[in-house]
Amino acid sequence: MSEGGGARNGKPAAGAPASPHHLGHRDRLRQRFAEAGDAALPDYELLELLLFRSIPQRDVKPLAKQLIQHFGSFAEVIGAPAARLTEVKGVGESVALDLKIVEAALKRTMKGEVARKTVLSSWSAVIDYCRMAMAFAEREQFRILFLDKKNALIADEVQQTGTVDHTPVYPREVMRRALELSATALILVHNHPSGDPTPSGADMRMTRELVDIAKPLGIAIHDHIIVGRDGHASFKGLGLI
Repeated sequence: MSEGGGARNGKPAAGAPASPHHLGHRDRLRQRFAEAGDAALPDYELLELLLFRSIPQRDVKPLAKQLIQHFGSFAEVIGAPAARLTEVKGVGESVALDLKIVEAALKRTMKGEVARKTVLSSWSAVIDYCRMAMAFAEREQFRILFLDKKNALIADEVQQTGTVDHTPVYPREVMRRALELSATALILVHNHPSGDPTPSGADMRMTRELVDIAKPLGIAIHDHIIVGRDGHASFKGLGLI
């Protein structure tokens, strides 16, 4: 015979508050992540793990699924501007800020991977960093990685931010900055918000102009990388540089 308001057969006694289902789900999901890592989780469940800390008292599975459906993937949720995140019902400013902190941490980590090695010997890390930094931006950005004579990273700078399909690039300003930094090589990077990283005619003309101006100055342009949601394109890989 059980005492007072205890449980019978492992079930809560009449009148005892039941534990919310989502609390058990949180524990199970954390345990699965701890045992099997992120590869065992679909995008929405990994996003749930982040939302647990931002929204401690609510079932966040529906919100995680809604965010993935709205933006397309985990990476696109993390990369979305805060203003767009808060357009989704259930995402307040504090939740959006937490997600942007995660994005900043990922960018810092990836940039550290690039900075610790010579750029040309860690090409996959360069591509991963560029995609994380720019692939999901809503406007075009033109970024330059400035390298020294050992191809180590001197500086990583966004030179221009433009519209959804155009960024103005001023070749003489690019070279002026390269000379200021004593850079001997550059990697050009920009994004296509449309998602398709295929180089346009304007992209090719601008790249040729930069190569022509850089060569007499003893500055090599190793590559021009275009990133988008659908992947990336390398001018060097395509034989365009």
